[in-house]
Amino acid sequence: MRVIIIEDEELAAERLEKMLIETAPEAEVIAKLSSVKESVKWLTLNKADLIFLDIQLSDGLSFSIFEQITVKTPVIFTTAYDQYAIKAFNLNSVSYLLKPVRKNELTEALQKYKSLKSAFSIDFENILSAVQGKQPDYRRRFLIQIGDRFRKIEAEEIAYFYAMEKCTFLKTFEGNSYPLDLSLDNLVNVIDPSQFFRINRKYVVNMRSIKNMYAWSRSRIKIILSPSVDEDSDTIVSIDRAADFRNWLNK
Repeated sequence: MRVIIIEDEELAAERLEKMLIETAPEAEVIAKLSSVKESVKWLTLNKADLIFLDIQLSDGLSFSIFEQITVKTPVIFTTAYDQYAIKAFNLNSVSYLLKPVRKNELTEALQKYKSLKSAFSIDFENILSAVQGKQPDYRRRFLIQIGDRFRKIEAEEIAYFYAMEKCTFLKTFEGNSYPLDLSLDNLVNVIDPSQFFRINRKYVVNMRSIKNMYAWSRSRIKIILSPSVDEDSDTIVSIDRAADFRNWLNK
């Protein structure tokens, strides 16, 4: 069970982590965050199984996280003030714990989480989407950090993603490159496959970035991208992806 703790009081976060490990040895605290800004950035790029979330953070109420990004991870709220309880339960809340958190209450909250997880082990969201004909919720934008500044880049602004020297980058149609905290393997799971296609180990391309295509050796396809790439040899559709690439273009 991968857990994150969002709490602006360091001692409270450490106490909760210690109590959590004692109560649920299978729990692994993978991140401790202290602000809305920091949490939005982390949750945009990463996933956890459960969130422990203080309501009053150093830069505002944690409810604003849910106003900025879509969070589907279950949440156990922790706070010293009970006037937020009703709003908390309108979100992804499993439970609501008043500080100081007591071990028996934490145990009950974790048991409730496990019961809900077991009851909904089947991915009902995807089944419901299929039945209702809804499209999956693919990533619509990416939050990029440039020095001490942040910029959001819409998916439709991105010409292609590429891997270079064990790092991942995106390139916009304007020709600007930015680093990403996602591998290409993870990236293809969160972007719209009708818009993007992984042509080989190094490149995931937007259909609108394809300028020209040529038949290549061994039934492969050579594509020319716009903006151009430094090494044209990197934009050859691999043999094992060539048939799927043709089908993708024909849809």
